[in-house]
Amino acid sequence: MEKRTQPLARDAMAYVLAGGRGSRLKELTDRRAKPAVYFGGKARIIDFALSNALNSGIRRIGVATQYKAHSLIRHLQRGWNFFRPERNESFDILPASQRVSETQWYEGTADAVYQNIDIIEDHGVEYMVILAGDHVYKMDYELMLQQHVDSGADVTIGCLEVPRMEATAFGVMHVDKADRIIAFVEKPADPPGIPDNPDLALASMGIYVFHTKFLMDMLRRDAADPKSSRDFGKDIIPYIVEHGKAVAHRFTRSCVRSDFEREAYWRDVGTIDAYWQANIDLTHVTPELDIYDSTWPIWTFAEIKPPAKFVHDDENRRGSATSSLISGDCIISGAALNRSLLFTGVRVNSYSRLENAVVLPDVAIGRHSILRNVVIDSRVVIPEGLVVGDDPELDAKRFRRTENGVCLITQSMIDQLGM
Repeated sequence: MEKRTQPLARDAMAYVLAGGRGSRLKELTDRRAKPAVYFGGKARIIDFALSNALNSGIRRIGVATQYKAHSLIRHLQRGWNFFRPERNESFDILPASQRVSETQWYEGTADAVYQNIDIIEDHGVEYMVILAGDHVYKMDYELMLQQHVDSGADVTIGCLEVPRMEATAFGVMHVDKADRIIAFVEKPADPPGIPDNPDLALASMGIYVFHTKFLMDMLRRDAADPKSSRDFGKDIIPYIVEHGKAVAHRFTRSCVRSDFEREAYWRDVGTIDAYWQANIDLTHVTPELDIYDSTWPIWTFAEIKPPAKFVHDDENRRGSATSSLISGDCIISGAALNRSLLFTGVRVNSYSRLENAVVLPDVAIGRHSILRNVVIDSRVVIPEGLVVGDDPELDAKRFRRTENGVCLITQSMIDQLGM
């Protein structure tokens, strides 16, 4: 084999599928696509896939957008506009623009790539890394690219090792001892185990590596099939499993972990409970996800804002926060916070108490409010004296309350209170 003189990532393009609504996040995605939902105090969910690509050495990136894409596109333009063509870098935002058909939006994940074939081929890259834009994880795609080339695979699929009976909600890879995929099963009732550990199953992460020419051939073949649903998981991957060579790449081989991260971390924050939990987990002394790892930074739009401020020091009116993450331009004025995460520009006024609260940007919380186990959407104005988290029945009537007792609060819900 010819010795490689530079990383494979330098001859790869990352193509991020970011058009999904994420309907299980309910009102959080009424105005934005799931990849544009805020996460971790400063970032958006999509920043994890994009940061992984950048940190892996990939310098050509495309993002396919569709559903309510304005806030996502604005974020990408503000936070990811530093790529330079003169350095052979590119960053393409690719809304559904009827390039193939004058009447056609993206019909599926594969179609979202097919409709931009001309743009992809213009870049002349050797490899394509197809990514979902709505998961939280840290991964070095260079290691996956290396496995793809070394194995001679037609497609390499990123996979999570999960307890076998928890894999019923995923697309599951049935593999042989060499991790070659011999069957792909969508949401099986009885998932196949891994040969070296039958209690675990390999679940698809929605991450695929292809040689570019092979992928283009597959997309053109699929587009010509009137019976296809134009989807990677339903159409492209099963076809390659049957007619070519598909290989599983285990996430544990390329997961990026700092000294403080014990387990391989991957989260689909696709429900209110999962979203709330993943954000609150960051307040732990040693969280499972280390966002402070400077060797693998999560890049995002860095707003120019003043520092957070805590004011008042009276006995019953003290600005304080314990086990919490407080972003810039927040003012905690005589209020007490515990195990909470505040995004940029939040104001918490005197005598209020927040516990297990995820508060999105530019929220104003009135005096004497008590808020427990909540997610508050951006720009919400919480009226004085509002209490959430004490009366489950009342909370469920006024807000969207989950089975686990987390309340999502939006401005329209507040307006209906008449307070």
